[in-house]
Amino acid sequence: MPDAPSPLSDLPGTDRPFYVHPSVLPADFSRLGEAIISLEKAGVDRIHWDIMDGHFVPNITFGPDVIASCRPLVSLPFETHLMIENPEWTIPMWIGAGCDRLIVHAESCVHLHRVLSHVRDEGASAAVTINPSTPIEAIENILDLVDSVLILTINPGWGGQRFLPSMEPKIAKLRRLILERGLDIDIEVDGGVGPDTVTDAVRCGANALVAGSALFRDERGLEHAVTELRTLAEQARTT
Repeated sequence: MPDAPSPLSDLPGTDRPFYVHPSVLPADFSRLGEAIISLEKAGVDRIHWDIMDGHFVPNITFGPDVIASCRPLVSLPFETHLMIENPEWTIPMWIGAGCDRLIVHAESCVHLHRVLSHVRDEGASAAVTINPSTPIEAIENILDLVDSVLILTINPGWGGQRFLPSMEPKIAKLRRLILERGLDIDIEVDGGVGPDTVTDAVRCGANALVAGSALFRDERGLEHAVTELRTLAEQARTT
């Protein structure tokens, strides 16, 4: 077993707040409204919508009309993880549906700088994500355009996968790069995030936790699952 990652707490700027961004992918799709209301009551920070088109990834999930129908039910901010080809032409649709942050894949954008600039010009928060096989260098030149970077700790396309520990050095590398440049950027981790994996992810520099199965499958309920994830994250920062 490899040694646990060294904590970054000795570096300036690593005391960012923790956020829990639940993915609703494991929810009962016939009761999505009830699910996001329950998540708000459980104390999460924003709702994470996994958008899949059947091309960039094999699965198909939500469209903007579904998100728009849920928007009036909660006051939480919405973010979309756009696992779709050619996301640029859909930007106004997601913003119009009530999403304040759009996360685009570096791999799906021929002109990544232009797409992120478009998101910002439309008044939303721009974020970028990369697949496990994509190096940090692929997004090094657009970090000034984003508020958040999502590091996928699974291969995209479906929920319930196991966290890839090999992504931990990538998280740490990104956090150090952000600190060196003095940027104000959150690092989200998505894929297999739960009580057994959150500690090392946080020790590497992640501060926003996208969790799905770990929340919805907790037999003690959503509130317990959210509280446990926050507690473990806080403890990881000091150990």
